[in-house]
Parts: sequence; structure tokens; C-alpha cells
Amino acid sequence: MEGITAKGALIMQPTLTKTAETTIGQVLSRFAAGDPSLFELIADDVDFRIDHFRDEADTSWQLANSREALMGVMVQLSQDVFPKGTEALGIDVFALGDGWHLTRFNQRFFYGERQRDVTSVTFIISHETDGMLDFFRETVTNIVNV
Repeated sequence: MEGITAKGALIMQPTLTKTAETTIGQVLSRFAAGDPSLFELIADDVDFRIDHFRDEADTSWQLANSREALMGVMVQLSQDVFPKGTEALGIDVFALGDGWHLTRFNQRFFYGERQRDVTSVTFIISHETDGMLDFFRETVTNIVNV
């Protein structure tokens, strides 16, 4: 998975990982299931943010720097974005090494902002330490009306 170049630089090779074996995989699975125990896997000082690619959506409130602040963000997400929850169509987690993961999250949900069913693919860079998610950057690449 990892190697060192002749000049000493660390090389990280993405490796597809079983979703259940990663903290990010467990967090996303619990999120899709509407299971609030996902917060048991979040570090107290989590660094969390969601961005949208080429979208007019105001995401300025979709950030948190603590578990408590993230709980507030999740409440607003459940009201404004996911009022009927979400269905995970795919969670593909790639281990990058040293606790880092790249995740492709494909989901279907009733989008409260549009009042219609949509699908969305997002990419998440995350980090975990001792089974706790401490860094989360999600880029929503698209939101497609169904």
C-alpha cells in the first residue's frame, strides 16, 4: 500500500477496502440507516466540511470543528437536505495509508431543497485515528433529478 521513493518521499497507493473495516465506512453506513450511534465514531475535535462542485447551494453552514457542532449540522441536514433520509447505492472506500481514505459515496434521497427525488455522487477525503473520524471533506459532484 505504501512505499518510499529513493528520495525518501512517501508514496500512497489507493487500495479498495471493505467498507465495514473503516471508520468512514461505518459512519456512512450508519448515516444511511439513520443511526445516531454514528457520533460514537466521531472525534471530539473533528474537522468537518461539505462543499459542492459548480452548484449555487449555500454550504457555508455545512462545517464543524467539534462533535457537538457536527450534531447541529446533521440536524439541519436532516431537515433541509434529507427530510426522508437517504439510501446508500454504493460506498467505495480506498485506503490511502496512514489513516487516510478516499470514499466514493453514491446515494439516492428526497432532496428537501428541490422537493424531489435525486441521486448524488460525492467524494470524501477522511482521516481516522484509533477508530475515530477526525477529518472529513466531502465534495458533492452532482445532484441529479430522478
